[in-house]
Amino acid sequence: MPASSQISALLARVLPVTAAAAALGVLAYVWASAVPAGHVPLRLPVTDAGGAADARGESPLAKATLTLGSGLAAELPGAWPGFRGSNLDAVAADPTPLADSWPTDGPQKLWSIDVGEGYAGAAVLNGRVYLMDYDRKAQTDALRCLSLADGREIWRFSYPLPVKRNHGMSRTVPAVTPTHVVALGPKCQVCCLDAVSGETRWVIDLVREYGTSVPAWYAGQCPLIDGDRVILAPSGSSLMIAVELETGKVIWKTSNPRDWKMTHVSIAKMELGGRKTYVYCGHRGVAGIAADDGSLLWETPDWKISIATVATPVPLADGRVFLSGGYEAGAMMLGLAENGGKWQAKPAFRLDADTFGATQQTPILFQDHLYGVRPNGELVCLDLDGQVRWASGAGHRFGLGPFMIADGKILVMNDDGLLTMARASPAGFEMLAQAQVFDGHDAWGPFALAGSRLIVREFTRMVCLELGKK
Repeated sequence: MPASSQISALLARVLPVTAAAAALGVLAYVWASAVPAGHVPLRLPVTDAGGAADARGESPLAKATLTLGSGLAAELPGAWPGFRGSNLDAVAADPTPLADSWPTDGPQKLWSIDVGEGYAGAAVLNGRVYLMDYDRKAQTDALRCLSLADGREIWRFSYPLPVKRNHGMSRTVPAVTPTHVVALGPKCQVCCLDAVSGETRWVIDLVREYGTSVPAWYAGQCPLIDGDRVILAPSGSSLMIAVELETGKVIWKTSNPRDWKMTHVSIAKMELGGRKTYVYCGHRGVAGIAADDGSLLWETPDWKISIATVATPVPLADGRVFLSGGYEAGAMMLGLAENGGKWQAKPAFRLDADTFGATQQTPILFQDHLYGVRPNGELVCLDLDGQVRWASGAGHRFGLGPFMIADGKILVMNDDGLLTMARASPAGFEMLAQAQVFDGHDAWGPFALAGSRLIVREFTRMVCLELGKK
């Protein structure tokens, strides 16, 4: 990150215009006429920051209602049960083959719906689509359950919540099992519902119960379901908590003595010395938490971004963790080693922002290579030592849009809704097809792929596409 004086100097040169921000929980976009061509300009919060929410009075979850719709669960295969899919890696576990090319008018659009302003992506299971959404007219936050067949609403769980326009409202992806769905709203209200009926199982208000400070662009952390428990990072009185999926009862809490605040990052799972751990980036560093008892195994202040931390950590099988960010943070490979029975975290290597960084979307680890979009918008393939294998070049830039890998192919969308399919190979960038899916803007919501159906969204629209082979 630049020093504060460097940021001030840069701000003096930028000219803000209307923009939006964030898929995963993300940010305001500030376009600057003085920024060199090919570089993503600095984004800063507007005055309508979430900040530390009012913890007094009754939680809005106490006034929640359930509304039934006309939609029906589809008898269709495929699942995408949460942020970054079944394995939390943005790589489709489903072997369904996808088409190698598209018609001139693009993939078939199966259905399309209007959504509230934001970047929240979908979760899919058992023919149902789950989506966090915000109704500005009614001033209600909502978890919606839709039919995968046609997008019609099956049910809607909503509660009153004043949320001002702050470059979008909803940013998080629910987590779902066959019996439960868990979602985290823009002001850190957590609900667990019956995945089929929508009936309430339990709720937690992180602001009121843990003193969580709502991030400046509202919550971007996606809840993690790990077996029979839900893992959350309130980053208030507790850095991280584990609760029973069935009851919401607290299993363990991790203390937060350094007062780390919630970021837009989601929690990553990692095996460390044969022990399951959770990795989380707070606003002042990165930590590893033991899954069995919530104990702090390691922490380091070597990775922090003063404005906004967005991209989720990417654990490697060899005990390293790849970290990346925007605002000139670049990237860092963190090495973890045991010394005297204690784990220590030290930087293995760093990359400057021109080489690689992740302003918004989390890089993908696939077949011993890392794929991601760096700040100048180019899709890049890195080896695990941080060497660039290839970049898509100036003719193929993707901005802040999402990407995933399925059937050996990369699907990546640019800011304006242009969907590109390319080979997922370290040999080079090979484009297979392109299609203009949206005519809107800020198409930043994380993808969800169930079977051959790809669910994508832009600022106020969600579309389901058919990508399968004929």
